[in-house]
Amino acid sequence: MLRQITAALVLAICAGNAVQAQEEPPRRRPGAEQAPDLPPIDPTAVSPPLRDVPRESLPIPDRWRLVDAVGVKTNWWDPYNQNALKADRPLFYDWFINVGVVSDTVYELRGLPVPVGPQGAGPSSVDIFGQISQNIFVQSLIPSLSLIKGDTAFRPPDYEIRLTPVINYNRVAVKENRLLNINPLARNVRDDAHIALQEAFLDYHLRNVSDRFDFDSLRVGIQPVNLDFRGFLFLDQQLGVRFFGNRDNNHIQYNLGWMRRLEKDTNSGLNDLGKRLRDDDVFFANLYWQDLLVAGFTTQFVVAYNRNREGNDAPFYNENGFLERPASLGYERPLDYDVVYLGLNGDGHLGPVNLTHSFYGAFGNISANPFTSRTRAEPAKIRAFFGAVEPSLDFDWIRLRGQALYASGDGDAFDNTAGGFDAIFENPQFAGAETSYWIRQPVPLIGGGGVALSARNGVLNSLRTSKEQGQPNFVSPGTMLLGAGADFDLLPELRVSANVDHLWFAEKAVVEVLRNQPLESKSIGWDTSLSAIYRPTFIQNVAFRASGATLFGGKAFDALFNTDGKTFYSVLLNLILTY
Repeated sequence: MLRQITAALVLAICAGNAVQAQEEPPRRRPGAEQAPDLPPIDPTAVSPPLRDVPRESLPIPDRWRLVDAVGVKTNWWDPYNQNALKADRPLFYDWFINVGVVSDTVYELRGLPVPVGPQGAGPSSVDIFGQISQNIFVQSLIPSLSLIKGDTAFRPPDYEIRLTPVINYNRVAVKENRLLNINPLARNVRDDAHIALQEAFLDYHLRNVSDRFDFDSLRVGIQPVNLDFRGFLFLDQQLGVRFFGNRDNNHIQYNLGWMRRLEKDTNSGLNDLGKRLRDDDVFFANLYWQDLLVAGFTTQFVVAYNRNREGNDAPFYNENGFLERPASLGYERPLDYDVVYLGLNGDGHLGPVNLTHSFYGAFGNISANPFTSRTRAEPAKIRAFFGAVEPSLDFDWIRLRGQALYASGDGDAFDNTAGGFDAIFENPQFAGAETSYWIRQPVPLIGGGGVALSARNGVLNSLRTSKEQGQPNFVSPGTMLLGAGADFDLLPELRVSANVDHLWFAEKAVVEVLRNQPLESKSIGWDTSLSAIYRPTFIQNVAFRASGATLFGGKAFDALFNTDGKTFYSVLLNLILTY
């Protein structure tokens, strides 16, 4: 009996020790702090204060209410601080609105070689070439509205709807008749206005493909498109569909798209939705690959296909009465063409040297050579090439640049090979860009047809009527450019740039045929320019640009335009105000 009582007491004591061991926390080293019990995490909720930690702040669901809590006051007219109209804070929920207004004012003085009209020539215009002085005033008001869904601080927006109209007024004054209008009785001053729609698209975020927010998106509508770094091939705002995104933590970016080209307004160069779409399609794909071969250098591959079926259309005259399609070149034959562009571009730095390059090959067919008669009309093969290189080196506040460009020309105007390179819609940011005389100004080929040697805001000698309403021409003399430039950051808000370039025709055979005039040289001449940009607020809200450029004609230019000591110049004043 005693043994049974003793065994029961031992079992009771052991059971009590086990219960006590389960209820007591594990032993700690003397002086060690006990870790607090943390609640489960809900990423969508405001976390409550910790049980064992004193409260040092007030939890809020987003950073926008933090701004309100600390008493930050906002003004709708102040773009420098928190502003709901500038997408700094949501309008409601996670919807943002971004409102912008740009005022772009341009005043331009220029001297161009111009022809004397066959009717109504003035008393001082009794030769083939007339008075060169012209002046231009352009005022554009560019409001924009974007409605954006999603917090874009760390990821792409879910949706974006953007509208960008342009209200444009332009005034041009010249000295000679029939420069501004086919009617010789028209005034030598033209005032015109146009309202355009340059952007109208829906951007839809399809999906994220990584935790670093690599993504796929779709954009439909009138949208900007640029196929390379410097705008050599296709830089415009056109109607289309673009599928784009990135991979590998943004090391790779891609674009796939189709654009159906809009007709342009003649005098402003902006989109004209009042006219039917052109039968001109551009299909493209490009790929940007950062650090592909060298860290700090981005390589880009481009494939573009331009399909044009305007050969069966009636002749197209612009608003001033001049023929745009087909070009008044050779037999004035309407043309179709198919051309594929293959491009390799790069931008970045190789050690201390900054480098930008573009190389293109153009391959395809044009329905007929415009220089061959109708009885001999047959398709011509397009085989043309383009290359441009800009190396530069920085020395503190000075950047020294070199610039070289080659666009192939056609050496035989009458064979079935079109060897002159032309772009879809160029707008080159190169060799001084719009401060350069040759790039900024359209130089007409007087006596050789209603075409221009080079288009406004273009470097190629393409012999087309215009970039905006004409067709590319692959039977052209081509272009060579070699020069140097420098940028000087004299002040944080003031930059001065200088450029000196020498230009040549790559081939002169086509020009000789059009003018029925042999040329001893290919030299177009020296293009010199000096420009300054002043930003008093250190950002783009106020920007004033001024530039001057002069073309000193070479032997070919003097022979074509009988310069007789004339100075061809371009002076540009530009004020941009941005809200």
